[in-house]
Amino acid sequence: MISGMDKQAGFFEEYVYGSMIPKEHILVKIREKIDFSFIEEETRDLYSGTMGRPAYPAELMFRMMFLEYYYNHSDVEISEMCRYNALYKYFAGLKIDGEIPDDTSLVVFRKRLGAERFERIFNRIIKECEKAGLLEGKRKLVDASKIVADVAIPNTVNLLRQGRKVLIRQILGERRKDFRRLAKKYYTREKEYQKPDEKKLEEELRKSREFLEEIDGKYSERVQKNVEAMRGIVRGQKRDRVVSFSDVDARFGQTKKEKESGFCGYKVHIAEDESEIVTSVDLLKGNQSEGEHLPELLDKEEEKGVKSKAVVGDGGYDNGNNYKEIKDRRMKAYITFNQRSRRKWKGFRYKRKQDKVECPAGKRSIGNIRQEKGNLYYFSVRDCGNCERKKECLKEGEDRARVFVRGEYIHMKERPYKIAMKLRKMIERKFGEAKRWHNMARARYRGQWRVKIQALMTFFVINIKRIVRLLEEKGMSTRCMEPGLGRAGP
Repeated sequence: MISGMDKQAGFFEEYVYGSMIPKEHILVKIREKIDFSFIEEETRDLYSGTMGRPAYPAELMFRMMFLEYYYNHSDVEISEMCRYNALYKYFAGLKIDGEIPDDTSLVVFRKRLGAERFERIFNRIIKECEKAGLLEGKRKLVDASKIVADVAIPNTVNLLRQGRKVLIRQILGERRKDFRRLAKKYYTREKEYQKPDEKKLEEELRKSREFLEEIDGKYSERVQKNVEAMRGIVRGQKRDRVVSFSDVDARFGQTKKEKESGFCGYKVHIAEDESEIVTSVDLLKGNQSEGEHLPELLDKEEEKGVKSKAVVGDGGYDNGNNYKEIKDRRMKAYITFNQRSRRKWKGFRYKRKQDKVECPAGKRSIGNIRQEKGNLYYFSVRDCGNCERKKECLKEGEDRARVFVRGEYIHMKERPYKIAMKLRKMIERKFGEAKRWHNMARARYRGQWRVKIQALMTFFVINIKRIVRLLEEKGMSTRCMEPGLGRAGP
């Protein structure tokens, strides 16, 4: 049953908190300037108004989760800390001798809200920032960073055994009479700690094929999802292959610094305003490219009404679809030119100062034709006709070399691009803050929706810290989320 926060402070609370709590602490400033009462409104439909025992107030639970992500505590640790830490009690709104929610209650609360509800709460803050004028709205910075999954990566034999084990346990919960028969026939407790030989691998593949044929299509969608994942392993699927049945959503991926080794996990894809407030958060699997998912991130921005004049990104976004997408939304694209991903110019080099292209023989272009997406530079017929390399440079029927240079590459060193590239470092610092101070380098949970909650809450905490600083700088204060996040101070 739904219940609200008791915000009536007694004499004992006022005395203890008034004498023990440091007024300049960041948590005190957050409590004074940001009102979390909107959490009750966002979660009201998840509780019954008349039936069941009174639940812990949603605002109280959310405040405890806020502390959990702020200080990198687990559910058990934050519940314990709120028993004797007066500052934590004060921020969460707990009575000195009041009942403390246990770790199980926090788990249930997180599961009840789900990733979609946490994203709604995150978006609510961003909308209020927009109303209060805290967002600059000039350039939108986009980037992605990895989160290593909370799994141990097994070899193929152990992966097949793990998959059968997980499926048999799921079947136990759905159809108990099948459990003993399947467990006796297909369950394997032992693990391979050395590289298995081909004979053992073939045996495990055969056993897994028989197991899948026996259970395929007989159980719930939850079981069938793991059946399909295991079938991909048996068939030798290389692309989008499950890494571990402990977290079937995690995938192998690569970053610029890890081209050889790679990582197993997810990518957090974010958009950040120039005010250093993260406005949108998405979670991709480790094998997905952020450059292919820019439209989804821009859609999230439009849904919240967050407007920007330009998009700033690294070379991962350097493709024609993204430029078209940005242009269609009436924004400018300041994206690092990724020459390595383009067709090589066979030794031709663009000279930015002279605005000319130099060929491998040392000759320079004599002119250019302006086109929609760049300039087409052409060379002298005489120079190309007398050149020894003309067979390498010229196509059949051509009398001179022509090289197309994209407009973004031509203008990369001009002032707008320089400013945009300097601002792009802000989003890298934001990821650094999330990983160093809020432990976002590694997943706390297993499953994409749970890791997305971690990403949303991490950047929610980071945003709140930034919002408080901006409110102090602009002389604003607030105790309500409606009609705006802040109002001008005296």
